[in-house]
Amino acid sequence: MLIPEKLSARCFPYRLDFKQPAGTSRGVLHSKISWMLVLEDENGMQGLGECGPLAGLSFDDRPDFGTRLQRLCEQFNQAEWATFDESLLFYPAMRFGFEMALRDYVQGGKRLLFESDFTLKGAPQAINGLIWMGSAGFMKEQITQKLAQGFRCLKLKVGAIDFEAELAILKALRSEFSAQDLELRVDANGAFAPNDALWKLQQLAAFELHSIEQPIKAGQSALMAQLCAESPLPIALDEELIGNTSLEEIEEVLNQIKPPYIILKPTLLGGFEAAEQWIAAAEARGIRWWVTSALESNIGLNAIAQWTATLHNELPQGLGTGALYTNNFASPLYIEAGALQYLPAKHPWDLVDLQDNL
Repeated sequence: MLIPEKLSARCFPYRLDFKQPAGTSRGVLHSKISWMLVLEDENGMQGLGECGPLAGLSFDDRPDFGTRLQRLCEQFNQAEWATFDESLLFYPAMRFGFEMALRDYVQGGKRLLFESDFTLKGAPQAINGLIWMGSAGFMKEQITQKLAQGFRCLKLKVGAIDFEAELAILKALRSEFSAQDLELRVDANGAFAPNDALWKLQQLAAFELHSIEQPIKAGQSALMAQLCAESPLPIALDEELIGNTSLEEIEEVLNQIKPPYIILKPTLLGGFEAAEQWIAAAEARGIRWWVTSALESNIGLNAIAQWTATLHNELPQGLGTGALYTNNFASPLYIEAGALQYLPAKHPWDLVDLQDNL
């Protein structure tokens, strides 16, 4: 990582509060802590990044994350580059935060990290509408809202409520919308048990789904490889990618499991360069991919959306606008007709906005 001279680093935590509890197979989320990272030169120009590990999922989710990040800022300020670079290997969210902040600084500190037709000409990015786990009624309510917003690709979280109830929701959707009219993805977040995972995949395949993310927990490579080979429903690896940082580890995962798809979350993988390493390895093996955000604030989401637009992937991406939170920051991102768009005239936040929200 090339560091411009005379930059100083500092960080502070920010608690994001969900508008309503967000259900996953790993539990219900009410809030999330992200650490905001500021790089500043002697003239006051700043680069802004976000370090936002996910509790129970991120490779670097640990109680002393904030303390470690503050120490990393000290190493940065004292030019202890050997220790700094070594530390980043074990903290993907921090590596992403520094990469984001440096990119912002180098590009002029305007929160315009990547130029593309998305940021300069208003070109839309197709995205999926996310349906959170909950009661059958709650999930149906979300589906109605997303369809009214023009989404033609929905991603449903599965694995938390009764499986038959989830099948009934999918059946109702398919009775109204064909696979040509509405693309359906599901995400199990590793919720299926090894002994009935294949049976569940066979049941789900009846509804002409696009794919399922992470049907079983990560770390069961042989079983996951078997499921990828035998499942009538294409499998996308998500959590399986986390913690594999070297090219050798990346290639081993892809060679052993041979998934049809992989899901890229820069916060969990260590940033843009790390994600691009996964992309290159996947494409060399004929494996397709798309990008998904990981509950970042609008700071991280803005950076991820801009980067994703430069990749020219035609599949719907797993991005949003940060509308899940009651206290998110102003953003140039908005949704229209089921696509993510960027409004340059809507000035992004600066550090003053952040401090006002603490």
